Amino acid sequence: MAARLFAALQYVLPKFLMTALIYRIARIRHPGFKNGLITRFVDAYNVDVDDIDASVPDDFATFNDFFIRELKDGARPIDADPNSIVSPADGRLSQFGTITDGTLVQAKGRNYRVDELVAVDLPTAAAFDGGQFATIYLAPFNYHRVHSPVDGTLVAAHYVPGDLFSVNAATARYVPGLFRRNERLNLHIQTAGGRCMLSLVGALNVGSISTPWTGEIRPQSKGVVETFTLDSHPVDLKKGDLLGWFNMGSTVVMLTQDVDFDDLAQDATVRMGERLGQRG
Repeated sequence: MAARLFAALQYVLPKFLMTALIYRIARIRHPGFKNGLITRFVDAYNVDVDDIDASVPDDFATFNDFFIRELKDGARPIDADPNSIVSPADGRLSQFGTITDGTLVQAKGRNYRVDELVAVDLPTAAAFDGGQFATIYLAPFNYHRVHSPVDGTLVAAHYVPGDLFSVNAATARYVPGLFRRNERLNLHIQTAGGRCMLSLVGALNVGSISTPWTGEIRPQSKGVVETFTLDSHPVDLKKGDLLGWFNMGSTVVMLTQDVDFDDLAQDATVRMGERLGQRG
């Protein structure tokens, strides 16, 4: 009942106003304020600070800087098998499986369409049919940078405006088409085995999404799909290369062609660089 009520409440909450407020709070530079916020957050969510390549909280100018923190070298080993595909982020593997008849699983009893998630370049959306998908939910305590799961070339980046529903399990269960309704940044990577797409899905309190190619993208509830020119940063990628980061937490939906997943478990905890499967 509580989960259903939480999902229903989001239809009337001023989600963009709330997100804009969190955006400003997360960037307050007053030392006492930001240090207190970071310390309380670490304690509340039991954040593992041993992997962080900085002193907590003093080395971070704002709470947001802490949230998008970098890790020490070697903290996330990248699977070395040249044919493997790895997790692009730390988080919980909320759903995974085969893309069948152009649909993905959002939650038990709830599906949504690949073409609605992709939004543009519909021939590419159709080409994912029969491939594999994985949905990784990033909890507040997780490392919030997203990395390439494969070797390849970044060939397209599209920002799709949309809503800002929460992406937690309760909302995924009760809000139809959650991931295709929310704003998202779709990154397309061409590999030797076909296309891979990562959809960085925005959410309630996610003040922005950033990548080296797009800069910071603030939420937009309306508008047309924006396609970015990829000439500001190298597009040739190795597994583990940085793709971008969430300024506050969210979800990554990964679509693949010609990939066989290992024996994965739903709701398993995954870490960036950990093997998920291999090219077929």
